Amino acid sequence: MEAVQYCIANATQNLSMKTATFPSLRVAPELRLAAESVLQEGESLSSFVEQSIRTCVERRRLQQEFIARGLASREEAKRSGEYFSVDDIRDDMDGLLRAAEAKAATAE
Repeated sequence: MEAVQYCIANATQNLSMKTATFPSLRVAPELRLAAESVLQEGESLSSFVEQSIRTCVERRRLQQEFIARGLASREEAKRSGEYFSVDDIRDDMDGLLRAAEAKAATAE
């Protein structure tokens, strides 16, 4: 029952949310033609631009999280004094790859 109430509350909230627009964007005619040339069947230029923005926003969010994890890892290494050589990491990665390849080969 809670799940149903949650869905109803979200649906009601979504109905009352106003949409926003992006500012107009002037581009070279060649860029517009290039974008139009890759539209899929039934896809509008507006939906293509919106999806492109969503994809870029997600990519940047993931980049920021990646950098934050790297900085936190660096700080932890400084704090603990525990560092790993490139060769050690490469050996570990090679071992993981070999194990995955062996598992895939036996699954076939």
